[in-house]
Amino acid sequence: MLSEPVRLPAQSPCGFDGRRRVCYNKRAFMEGPMANKIVIKTGDVTVEAVLNNSPTAKAVWGALPITGKANTWGDEIYFAIPVRHELESAAREIVEMGDLGYWPPGRALCIFFGPTPVSTGSEIRCASAVNIIGRVRGDPTIFKKVKDGARIQIGPRVTGKLSESPRK
Repeated sequence: MLSEPVRLPAQSPCGFDGRRRVCYNKRAFMEGPMANKIVIKTGDVTVEAVLNNSPTAKAVWGALPITGKANTWGDEIYFAIPVRHELESAAREIVEMGDLGYWPPGRALCIFFGPTPVSTGSEIRCASAVNIIGRVRGDPTIFKKVKDGARIQIGPRVTGKLSESPRK
């Protein structure tokens, strides 16, 4: 697991389209002013994250801002969102700390910050496969403070605050 993004050259396998990109385990995440950066806020926890370029991440970006009720399952938070998307070919059951996923059966966004009840050892295993849509920036274990039933908000990052509508 990488704690910091790896900067990639223009010829990297994760691609380059005039904007700087970074890669976590071969998944492209844009950085810089054109990245789809979001803010996740619940109680006294405020965290920035960046969405990747997957079709599901683009659908989530288009649905922002989103407010929901946090459900906890081990060291995972999930909550229903107004997005309907199928599993992508890159969907996975074992994820990394800090990954953001979309769980199609529950139409839910998932935040992974440690083992779940079905994990073995230190792996982070989902209930079933999720589409990886992004990654938390910073220490994802701060989500251990979040209680089941807490109000959670996600919106585009605009000077560190939740915006009323996503940037196009």
